Amino acid sequence: MKTTQGKKVALVAGASGIVGQQLSQALVADHWQVKALTHRSDFAVSGTEIIAVDLRDSQQCQQRLASLTDVTHIFYSAWLNASDWGTMVGPNLAMLQNLVQTMEDVAPLEHVSLMQGYKVYGAHLGRFKTPARESDPGVPGAEFNAAQLNWLSAQQHGKAWHWSALRPGVVGSDRPGNSMNLALSLALYASICRAARLPLRFPGSPETWHSMVDFTDATLLADATIWAARTSDARNQAFNINNGDLWRWSELWPVIAAWFELEIAPPVSLSFRQLFQDYRALWREIAGDNTLVEADILALSDGAFADFIFGWNYDMFGDGSKLRRAGFHGYRATDEMFCDLFARFRAARVIP
Repeated sequence: MKTTQGKKVALVAGASGIVGQQLSQALVADHWQVKALTHRSDFAVSGTEIIAVDLRDSQQCQQRLASLTDVTHIFYSAWLNASDWGTMVGPNLAMLQNLVQTMEDVAPLEHVSLMQGYKVYGAHLGRFKTPARESDPGVPGAEFNAAQLNWLSAQQHGKAWHWSALRPGVVGSDRPGNSMNLALSLALYASICRAARLPLRFPGSPETWHSMVDFTDATLLADATIWAARTSDARNQAFNINNGDLWRWSELWPVIAAWFELEIAPPVSLSFRQLFQDYRALWREIAGDNTLVEADILALSDGAFADFIFGWNYDMFGDGSKLRRAGFHGYRATDEMFCDLFARFRAARVIP
């Protein structure tokens, strides 16, 4: 395994997201100079320089990023939601293009790291081949992850810089206030059940209960992303990145219930989005009684991402062996990950 040396200056796009926050922190800890692009005024990671820019606006990108003449690495995890998959392609592709093309002109760019997901395998469309492998053929239809990588690969031809693409499973993170934090949604749900003296019912279908899912700890993902950006053997390649183990919800759910000291009961179809609305007043009471940091449960999670996850009635996992064969040997036990995240939420007074 060969790694590059010298001064490294990271430009993190999507720095306030569930991936970008942890990555920014990991880069600072690894002694990188970090410049964070975000639209959130409340975002702060110690040791980073915050830059506000609308990546959809090419002229604004050129104006506000022209002074970043020392950037060597772009870490891209920004994304823009839309009403359907096809509508998401245009703006998400444009944001990546505007950033990369601007930095190509002003900085000694060495590497572009692109954060993707299992949608490149058709996971968002329904049942797909599992385990998903990086060598699997593409899937027809509009999807911005695939469009971004196609463009990035073509743009790199003949250039001095290289790219890598990371494809995590469901990401486990201790960062509150992010709609894509499944662990937090589960912690809020379990805390409500405790307060209401209810068992912890699985919120999906019997098919989902028995489905197999892989997860990716945010810290592990950050480590793998930095590794791929610095390793010559990872140049111009995509990698699945997961914890290294596989779980069915039927095995994982009792672990979650036990941590919260709850009984389990037969599954029932639930909407987290509706549940958090229904118990909004109760959460205010819970927060007041326990001096929690946020009294509005909807400011912590709107429940939509959890509904999306528990709507999968099919297996959702990838083969992570290519990354480990290439030289990254990080591993995280998923049951321990969830318990650790719950403990962090409690220590930070996010949950009682």
